[in-house]
Parts: sequence; C-alpha cells; structure tokens
Amino acid sequence: MISKLLIANRGEIACRIIRTAREMGIATVAVYSDADAKALHVRQADEAVHIGPSPAAESYLVGEKIIAAAKQTGAEAIHPGYGFLSENAGFAQAVIDAGLIWVGPKPSSIDAMGLKDAAKKLMREAGVPVTPGYEGEDQSVERLKQEADAIGYPVLIKAVAGGGGKGMRKVDAAADFEAALESCRREAKASFSNDEVLLEKWITSPRHIEVQVFGDSHGNVVHLFERDCSLQRRHQKVIEEAPAPGMDEATREDICAAAVRAAKAVDYEGAGTIEFIADASEGLRADRIFFMEMNTRLQVEHPVTEEITGVDLVEWQLRVASGEPIPLKQDDLFIDGHSIEARLYAEDPAGGFLPSTGRLDHFDLGVEGRIETGVEEGDMISPYYDPMVAKLVVWGETRAEAIDQLADIAESVEIWPVKTNGAFIANCLRDEDFEDANLDTGFIEAKLDTLVSADEAGDDIWQTAADFIALAETEEHEDLPIGLRLNAPGRLNATLTHKGETRTVNAAASHVDSLATGFVDPERAVVFADGQSFVFERQSRGSGAAGAGDGAILAPMPGKVIAVDVAEGDAVTAGQRLMVLEAMKMEHALTAPFDGTVTELSAATGGQVQVEAVLAVVEPKEE
Repeated sequence: MISKLLIANRGEIACRIIRTAREMGIATVAVYSDADAKALHVRQADEAVHIGPSPAAESYLVGEKIIAAAKQTGAEAIHPGYGFLSENAGFAQAVIDAGLIWVGPKPSSIDAMGLKDAAKKLMREAGVPVTPGYEGEDQSVERLKQEADAIGYPVLIKAVAGGGGKGMRKVDAAADFEAALESCRREAKASFSNDEVLLEKWITSPRHIEVQVFGDSHGNVVHLFERDCSLQRRHQKVIEEAPAPGMDEATREDICAAAVRAAKAVDYEGAGTIEFIADASEGLRADRIFFMEMNTRLQVEHPVTEEITGVDLVEWQLRVASGEPIPLKQDDLFIDGHSIEARLYAEDPAGGFLPSTGRLDHFDLGVEGRIETGVEEGDMISPYYDPMVAKLVVWGETRAEAIDQLADIAESVEIWPVKTNGAFIANCLRDEDFEDANLDTGFIEAKLDTLVSADEAGDDIWQTAADFIALAETEEHEDLPIGLRLNAPGRLNATLTHKGETRTVNAAASHVDSLATGFVDPERAVVFADGQSFVFERQSRGSGAAGAGDGAILAPMPGKVIAVDVAEGDAVTAGQRLMVLEAMKMEHALTAPFDGTVTELSAATGGQVQVEAVLAVVEPKEE
C-alpha cells in the first residue's frame, strides 16, 4: 500500500482525498500556489510544498514542479484529482518515468479517449452505441457542410479536443453552418490548440446519463451504475443524481454493459466515467442512448455514486494504484436509495452569474447532508480558480426525500459577503418539472427567468433586519427593560439602507418571529433567507435622533461615481438622492437616510471608490 501521497490539486477535491488517505493511514502532501498559501487543503495535509505564482499555468499546471515536490517530500504516488493535469497523458507518463505511482489510468488509455473523434471510432468497434455523426479526417468546410446536410439539422459541431462546454455550437439551419463552424474552430484553437471538429446529430430531448466504471491491473472491470447530470447551464453541470430517474432495469443493464465494454476496449484501470447522451423524447430506452465521451479520472459528482453504493471511490483508487484488485465483484454491488448533489458556486445569479470573489467573513453550510468543501470561514474565494465553494450532497430512501433534504440545505446557506447560487439551486429542486423528473439538458436555460431569484429584499426581509437590530440593541443593554429603551413605547425604529433604498422600519425588540437567520454588527444587519444574503446598512440606532456617525453613506460595492447631486452644507430630506454609483454595468442611487445636513462629502464625479468607503456624512436635523 502507498505510504505517502502527493495530491496534485487544490480545493474541495484535495480535502476529500486527504480525508480518505488519513483514514487509510496514508500520509499526505499538498501543493499550493501563492493564492492558496493559507488554503484549507494546505492546513489539512501532513506536509505542503509551494509550487509557484497564483495563475494555474504557473503552478498547478506545471508538471515538473509537482513531480519535484513529490521527490522532495518522499511521496511515492501522485493523485491528480480532477481538472488541471488529471487527463494529461504526458504528465501521467512523466510521473511513471520518475519512478512514482500514478493514481489513475494508464497514459495509453487517456490518449485513446482524449480525442472525441478517435474515441467514437474505437467505441463503434467495441459495440458501444454512438451518436450518428461524422468524425472524418477531411476537415474542409465543403465536406463538413455536406456531412451536416446528410445528418440533418439541427446538428452539433464539437471540437475533437474539447471539454468543459467549450468548442461546441448547435446549428439549426444550413444557412448558419459556416459561421458557427468558424466560431467553434476559433474557440477550439484558443482553448485546446486544436481546431479540428466532429459533427453529431442534435438530440431533441437530451438527457445526460453517465456510468461510473472501475478497472484494475488484474483485468477486472466493474460498473457502479449510472448518474443523471442533465441539469446544466452552458454545458456546466449544476445538479447531479443517482440513479437516473426513469431508468428501468433492462435499460440500466444495457447501458452499464456498454460502459464496461468501453472501459475494456482501452484496457482501463482506476476510476472513469462513460458519458452518454440519451434521446428522452419517449423516455429512457437503450436504443436511444449514445456514447459521447469518456472522462479518464474521478468525476466531480462521484459522491452520489458513493452514497448509493456505500463505496469509497478514492479508497478504491488508492488500492488499485497499489496493485490490489477491485475490492468488490459486480454481483456484490447494488443500488440503495437515491442521492443528489448540487454545486454551490461563488457567483451572482441575479447579476448574470458573474463570479463573486473575496473573503468569507461569514460561512455556515449547516450540519445536514454531506458537505464537500475546500474553504472555511475567513478563507478567500480567489479569482484565479473555479468558483465552486462546495458540493452539497444528500441521500434519501426515495428521490422525493432526497430532493426535499437538498432544497432545505440550499435554502439554509449562510455565506457573506460573497454571493452564491444557493437560492438558484433551491429553485431548481423545487420546480415541479424537476420533481416530476421532466428533465433534459435545456431545462435551466428554458426556465432561467423563473429559477433566478430577485435579489431585492421584500417587506418581510426589511422587517426581519429591523427586528434583528432591535433585539441586538436590547441585548446590549440588558439593564434597560424592553419598552423603556430610549423612551420607546414598546418598539424601536431602525433606519436601514439596502441597495440605495432607505426605510425607517418599526421593529419589535421582544422577539423575532422569522425563519430567516442573520447577524448584526455596528455598521450593518445581514439577513439570510431562502439561500440568499440581504445586507442592510444601519443609518441610525434606537428610536431617538441618530448620532452624526450614523449618517455615513458607504459605497455598497467597488465602482465609479457618475453623479453627485449635493454639496457640503446642503440640507437634505430622507430618501433624497445624494449621488449615483456605477458598478458592474449598473447604476446605484445612494440616498439620505433621514432629514439633515451634508457635513462631509468625499465623493467626486468620475472618482473610483472601494466597497464600504465613506462617500458622505449626513448629520440629522435637530428636533
């Protein structure tokens, strides 16, 4: 058995591998870039080696540095995780040539499945059903257009070296083919240094079905059943589940047997996934499920397979890499219950799904389900890497039970100030079509407007923020009974600003009757509800006149001041616009929190400001 393992990755997958290695008594070595110097995987590993600057191209993608780190620390083996160098046959061979153990398939297997056109030819020869299409060597525009016409529109143009949703174009009509081909080739060249393409028949009601396979060096190959990964946005998976809803036993046997044939065709060792596209217009049928590609590594969504089989796939990887046979035979494997995984991303769905980076000042994902993450409170979400914060995984006896569990977890996400897609995940899970398993890969795009929650706070959220503040202020002065605080007749007023809007809300200090959670500090109240965070700047405290410091107008985010409507000494009224801030291509009006006078003004038209910079101060009007 391997005694020391270097993990050539970062984030949640590095932490997940460390967990299993520790349980097996295997020492671990982490590698890290400048951006990850204080990362969780570095803190959890037994040793850590710095491998370069923050950009992946100068650190995690430099195989020579990773191999040198393994030799430096005495690690016997390298586990690549997923992404980065995990499907790089040249790196796998370099690891083996350095006398180290590669925890993955043989380089020849990676090569065989690395190019989509060659892989499809190989699969045809192995008796694996393949989507109708063209994978020929003639890459002329004329020949490709001729083949597309023969296949029939719509067709899909795919880069032969593609992955991650890049280098793919759907073409609906012959007149659009050449422009789509040019665009696809340009993207493929930039992403993979290879502009060759293949053509596939576009499946009208596509479901993304994949089968987990596992091989060893003794000639054994087993499958661990299927997963459904149909809920995708721009070809990136969002929610995955196992088993696939609507899959009957006969179809399952056919597709899983095809997956095993595919793995055996490339003499496969270790964990791999055979991906299929299913025409689900008439349900899942074996004669309408076609091979797409093979991922020669551990998948992001592997936990759902682990949950329904009771198998630790990382443990199997380490045992097989150490020369052991697969721990279980095919007849020993069975499906138990249903599991669903959602990818929690640091992104802003209401802002066009733009990535959200920064420090996790508040981070709480609860204690329910299985949480796979590479961060803790106080850690940074870096702009250099994939914005996935965590994988939220649940198991239930039924699919309905699993859906309900996962939706509850997504709705309970508490992360601030980084934004997440927690509410978006919950909306997907609560959608009636998802609950009824009416799925295809266009599900999210077709329903996007209904799945993205507005980030504007409703009246109930305003009330909750005010109540939290009232409760916090009462607890700060326990010697003052509720009802006598600042002479308030049983209630307090809280003046709050949220996204440029200011309200004075009558707040109850005696109780907070809300399902929302949150926290209060001297500057703000943050309310967590339905998977979102709502931030309210505190403009005054108590029910009496606010102090001068309570009138500070803060920049809610980094941006550019495009208009200033007041000058120092001006009298203003509550709600009056003071200035306009432009951020993320949107305009945000900042208003006066109450009647008063502008005593300070640091903002100027055209100036760039940072988040929470004091732009102006309004002193309240004397009573």
